[in-house]
Amino acid sequence: MTQKELAQEIYKIAHLTGNFLLRSGQTSTEYFDKYRFESQPHLLKAIGHHMKELIPSDTEVLAALEMGGIPIAVALSFETGLPVVFVRKEAKEYGTCKFAEGLDVKGKNVCVIEDVITTGGQVVLSTQDLREIGAEVNHVLCVINRGEIPNQKLAAMGLELHSLFTRNDF
Repeated sequence: MTQKELAQEIYKIAHLTGNFLLRSGQTSTEYFDKYRFESQPHLLKAIGHHMKELIPSDTEVLAALEMGGIPIAVALSFETGLPVVFVRKEAKEYGTCKFAEGLDVKGKNVCVIEDVITTGGQVVLSTQDLREIGAEVNHVLCVINRGEIPNQKLAAMGLELHSLFTRNDF
């Protein structure tokens, strides 16, 4: 599947119209229901295939943000052999009480993986958390960047955003 065909498939399956409240607090008359494309194995495989080229060469670990970044990061892990750490929005209150599950990221070059980004609010919060435990985080990958280009919030954090698609691709 070409990247253009992938964009058409994602749009056909996941693009909704109506009135939607976004995580950022903004409202929108269009919405990409990420779970509609993330639940389709043939689309996840194609996304992983095309996104692997966006991963910086010095990446040692993929950081999958809860919950939408998880299937994307796993698809990329299958494509590249890179390990994944699963990043919660909040540390769990039982067991290990961690917010980052999986391998230790201290001193590792970590690339944050997200599905859809509008303002990057959760990416900023998760990057701060990862950096506090010693991860080197300089890059973020997403399937769809529906926000401003360049993203000022991420740039202010020293993060470079790599997007498979922007809203203009649809």
